[in-house]
Amino acid sequence: MAVGVFDSGLGGLTVHQAISARLPELPLVYLGDNAHAPYGVRTADDIYELTCAGVERLWQEGCDLVILACNTASAAALRRMQESWLPPEKRVLGVFVPMIEALTERRWGDNSPPREVQVKHVALFATPATVASRAFQRELAFRAVGVDVEAQPCAGVVDAIEQGDELLADALVTSHVEALKRRMPKPEAAILGCTHYPFAEAAFRRALGPQVEVYSQAGLVAESLADYLERRPEFRGEGTVSKYLTTGDPIRVSGKATQFLRRSILFESA
Repeated sequence: MAVGVFDSGLGGLTVHQAISARLPELPLVYLGDNAHAPYGVRTADDIYELTCAGVERLWQEGCDLVILACNTASAAALRRMQESWLPPEKRVLGVFVPMIEALTERRWGDNSPPREVQVKHVALFATPATVASRAFQRELAFRAVGVDVEAQPCAGVVDAIEQGDELLADALVTSHVEALKRRMPKPEAAILGCTHYPFAEAAFRRALGPQVEVYSQAGLVAESLADYLERRPEFRGEGTVSKYLTTGDPIRVSGKATQFLRRSILFESA
C-alpha cells in the first residue's frame, strides 16, 4: 500500500514534494495524466471520467487513499465521486479545503457554523473549469460569511508551465492579475487555485504587490494529510517504494519534471 497523488500533469509535483518533506517515510505513487492535460479547458463530464480513470489506476498500485493534487479535478469531479462512485473502503481527498481553512483560520476538521473572518476581499486565480465550477466559493460559504471572492480564469498558464515556457507563463500571469485588479483593485489575499501555479508564484507576487498575502496550497495540503493520517493510520500503507507514473511520454515528462524540481525524477508509463 501507498498513498496516491493524482494530477492532470506536472503541477501536482508541488504537492507531492511538500508531502515528501512533511512525511519522508510515507510511500507515494504519483500519477500525472499528461496525455490529457490540461484539464482546465475540458467539460465537467470529461474531467470526471478522466479523474475516475486516474484514481482507479492508483487503486491498482494499492493506493486506498488518493489525493487529488489538481484543483480542476477537485472542483469538477470530487463531490460527484464521493456521492455516487467511491467504494466505502476507499478515500479521495481534494486540495480546496485545507486552503480555505487556512484562509478562514479554522483548524482542520472544524465543522462549526460559518462566521465572520478578517479577510474580506479575496482574489482567486484558477483554471477556467475551476472558476466555472464555483467550488471554491461553495466550500468557503460553509466556513465564512461576508467574504467577497473575485475569480480570474487564467487561460494558457498551465500550458505554458507544462511546455517549460517561463517567459510566456510570466506574461500571462501579469495579464490575468491586471484583469482581476480592474474588477477588484485592492485584494487582501490571493489564492493560487491550481497546483501548477507555484511554478509561477514569483510572477503572481510581483504583479499583485507586497501588500497582498498569497496562499499556495502544497504545504497546507501536506500538513492536512499528516493530520488525517494521524487520525486514520490504516490509510498510511505498508509499502516502502515511491514511484512516478504518467499517461504521457515518460522520457519527455521525466525531463520536464527534472527541470521543474531541479532534481532527477524518473517517470514510468502508466
